[in-house]
Amino acid sequence: MIVSLTPNTTIDLTVFVDHLQTNTTIRATRTVYSLGGKPTDAAWILGRMGVGSQALGLAAGAIGEKVKALLEDFGVRVDFVAAEGETRINTVIIDESSGEHTTITSASMLVRPPHLDALRERYLAALERATVLITGGSLPPGMEPDFYFEAIELARERDVPVIFDASEPNLSAGLSARPDYIKPNEHELSALVGRKLKTDAELYDAGREILERYGTQVVITMGADGALAVLRERSYRIPPIQVEVSSPAGAGDAVLAGLAHAIYHRQPLEEGLRLGVAAATAVCLQAGTAAYELADMQRFLPQVELIPYPN
Repeated sequence: MIVSLTPNTTIDLTVFVDHLQTNTTIRATRTVYSLGGKPTDAAWILGRMGVGSQALGLAAGAIGEKVKALLEDFGVRVDFVAAEGETRINTVIIDESSGEHTTITSASMLVRPPHLDALRERYLAALERATVLITGGSLPPGMEPDFYFEAIELARERDVPVIFDASEPNLSAGLSARPDYIKPNEHELSALVGRKLKTDAELYDAGREILERYGTQVVITMGADGALAVLRERSYRIPPIQVEVSSPAGAGDAVLAGLAHAIYHRQPLEEGLRLGVAAATAVCLQAGTAAYELADMQRFLPQVELIPYPN
């Protein structure tokens, strides 16, 4: 069973405007509600493929119920702990004149020690049946980065493969527990290693450093520049598939889904990379975060290239 663990569940409100400017009233050309939060996005993407999973995490209020409903619509089994306050809404503003997007994150729910105790109990039960874990994202008030160290360590003790995706300081905290895979983007990886990484060679060297130090394989997503996978036996440069992008939000989470799909089905990881990049490209065509059409993913799948790196 695929298990996702999302401490900070989210709804994304994507707002399209002709031109983003301040000190004026701007009329949106369209708005779309969708899921946010890296692991829940991945679970939602898998659900659209017909692959069921169990979603654990924290949620609160009416927005939390909306997150649950969206996941259940695609066959995800949801087991959230109810926290205080309200699950956050991220407002993603797409400036159609420039193609740039801006994300505004609202205040989140409040987590108390009893909520964490309940989540830990449910998580331990889920690990007994898990074949792969997807976890990561930001943390709400009341939680510290060491949450990820413990969560990943518990999975590793039970030989459950872990795919982890977070930014600093959560990324370094979780990485110290030696997850099987991390999936940073180039900005997150730069923040982790403490230097600006600009070239493929610099990104590759940083990925190799992590692999050699922690035994963790690294899949780096690079937006319009594609991806770079630094694996134990081999590494790959994955060029982007050229499409007209509506919104890139959630594309990286599709790569998480692809990796989990391959591990769950005991396929070579290359198959997961291909599936993830194809799904990520399909996500870019849609307005909502992590939304995509299966037909788009399937037509992009044969176009994904895995080029051995370095040549």
